[in-house]
Amino acid sequence: MPLSEFDRTQMRRAVELARRGEGYVEPNPMVGCVLAQGETVVAEGWHRGFGMPHAEAEALNAAGDTARGATAYITLEPCAHEGKTPPCANALLAAGVGRVVIGRDDPNPRVAGGGAERLAAAGLLVEVLDESEAALKNECCQLIEPFVKLATAGRPWVIAKWAMTLDGRIATRTGSSQWISSEESRALVHRLRGRVDGVLAGAGTVLADDPLLTARPAGPRVAARIVLDDRAELPVDSRLVATAGEAPVLAVVQDAGSETARALADRGVELLCPEPGTRARRLGDLLDELGRRGMTNLLVEGGPGVLGGFFDAGLVDEVWAFVAPKVVGGSAAPGPVGGEGVGLIAGAWGLAGLGWEPVGDDLLCRGRLRG
Repeated sequence: MPLSEFDRTQMRRAVELARRGEGYVEPNPMVGCVLAQGETVVAEGWHRGFGMPHAEAEALNAAGDTARGATAYITLEPCAHEGKTPPCANALLAAGVGRVVIGRDDPNPRVAGGGAERLAAAGLLVEVLDESEAALKNECCQLIEPFVKLATAGRPWVIAKWAMTLDGRIATRTGSSQWISSEESRALVHRLRGRVDGVLAGAGTVLADDPLLTARPAGPRVAARIVLDDRAELPVDSRLVATAGEAPVLAVVQDAGSETARALADRGVELLCPEPGTRARRLGDLLDELGRRGMTNLLVEGGPGVLGGFFDAGLVDEVWAFVAPKVVGGSAAPGPVGGEGVGLIAGAWGLAGLGWEPVGDDLLCRGRLRG
């Protein structure tokens, strides 16, 4: 049955509600729900935090008896399994909901399927968005991309972020880089840090800038600070090490038994020592380890070498590039992405779902890497 414009409006509203859980629900997916009687909305809900009631339960509790015979608009297929909360499919049945419109099916291989089937078998009218509603379905799919990657690949969603001038430089020829981006852009980056599980940089960035890599002010999550530090160069008197008790610091080193590495461990830094291999393999192994720890989103803020390594290995999922209206020039001034790169323009990494957003005096370019 084709969706009405009212149906589409309520599903878009469910997407808006779902986004309120960003940074709070991980490693669960963001989900929103709207309940309507005819063309009257009677209740709304969203998943507010990990371990808390799901979106459907929130909306049903708010609706009470008005849920009977209502249409439920839900961004993700209702769960049919026992987890930290009871199955949402059962709650919808118990409330007497008559119709369910679902943004997309549940892709989690451990619990996939069952919710929509259970509802349909009980006599409810169940509609899952298909390609006839491609734009709306895509919004629902994008909501849970990090969740899907962790559930299916066992790795976090990788966001590559940098700030550059209009001529594509991240610093001048002398290394000066503070500040390329606007105050508003930097505030947005802090908000981004506050909703991810890990912030990664290279030892070169830490040695040059002595950053904290924390969210200021604090966000809903406290990200682990991860440093690619092959030679264990992270200074024991750096601000990162000094604050290891406040937010985790992980140093990825080649030799965890070196004197400097032991000194870092003594000060609360956790050492990771991937198996020897190519840079691409070691980065992949690192993502596997972060996935085992349940990390859903990883923000990569490294310099050209680190960013280039992730791009060369095909490990970037999303880009946040802040472009400042400044020109510094100079052939020695570095660009944001180093590494080997591509040989032909035809092989360049492309972005899908591209968006340009003004942030202060800057423009933020956001997009997902094309598959």
